Amino acid sequence: MGVLRSTESLEAEVKEFREMLLRSGGGLEFGAWKRGSGAVRRGTGGEEGEGHGRMVCVTSAVSFLGFAIVNRLLSLGYCVRLALENQEDLDKLRDMEMFGEMGRDGAWAVMANVMDLDSLCRAFDGCTGVFHTSAFVDPGGVSGYSKHMADMEARAAERVIEACVRTQSVRKCVFTSSLLACVWRQNSPRNHRLATIVDENCWSDESLCRDKKLWFALGKTMAEKAAWRAARGRDLKLVTVCPALVTGPGFRRRNSTGSVAYLKGAREMFAEGLLATVDVSKVAEAHVSVYEAMGSTACGRYICYDRIIQRKEEALELERQLGIPNRIYTETPTDHPTWFDLCNRKISRLMSSRRRCAYDVYSIVYD
Repeated sequence: MGVLRSTESLEAEVKEFREMLLRSGGGLEFGAWKRGSGAVRRGTGGEEGEGHGRMVCVTSAVSFLGFAIVNRLLSLGYCVRLALENQEDLDKLRDMEMFGEMGRDGAWAVMANVMDLDSLCRAFDGCTGVFHTSAFVDPGGVSGYSKHMADMEARAAERVIEACVRTQSVRKCVFTSSLLACVWRQNSPRNHRLATIVDENCWSDESLCRDKKLWFALGKTMAEKAAWRAARGRDLKLVTVCPALVTGPGFRRRNSTGSVAYLKGAREMFAEGLLATVDVSKVAEAHVSVYEAMGSTACGRYICYDRIIQRKEEALELERQLGIPNRIYTETPTDHPTWFDLCNRKISRLMSSRRRCAYDVYSIVYD
């Protein structure tokens, strides 16, 4: 969900978008658009049923992360359904500046409300896997996220998993959670001699998140737990990816609301050594790597980050990039210890292993 606009403004922009695509001679075939169960086919080759075994669906497909996952999948030869929440999501396609990429064969757009079980089932039908990246934002909230959004996200997670289970073709689901679902805990390690490791075994404390009004962290924690409960004992393979603050080219413009919501409590995370970032391309690669390894080695949760913000200069630069001064950096004594150590060894091992395998195959083919 994004910032709401007036009906007149939205209709005008959608009309302009359609005319632009028609003038370009490619892209979306709007004549094929059907609300609810219909699809918009991209490209000109083949029917939607082709490549059935490699057909997947990505929710919130025009979000900053969702779009990166879609492009990663397309580059690897997958057929992808882009699940769009509403007309506003369709409108966002105009701003992606990547029409050439999205004009490739193998990508379709479908309407799917994550709060509507039937529409999710229709969107997932025929797909073997689902990447659930959807998140809610509150356009009226200062942080872009509210307690109400946290409750909605947990309910949406249950519906997505239920739809995966009910859809006969779906076998696997990669669920996007957040590092925030791991780092906010009551027990303090300050009396310990060694820093406490924060990895995939750690869960944020929901009571602490409520007390501190950390609604985004609460929502991600509740949603991920709801997904695991809904999948327990069911015929569905589930893996969750817990990325740090997602950055990358244009992230201030395309992911500003989610970034501000993520950074509520950033001063404390920075002081404790728990504030980390990750490039959107790495998160997309991690999602697809996990998905492809689910039949063999991948299981459980995966923390994903590539940089821990530890120095004053790094914190100030992140504030500058987002245009939010005095939200992260706080003066601390020079001898301030690091109470926590983030650990992403699990995802690093998996991705390194898959890269080595890909390199070996390339060497055999081209040597």
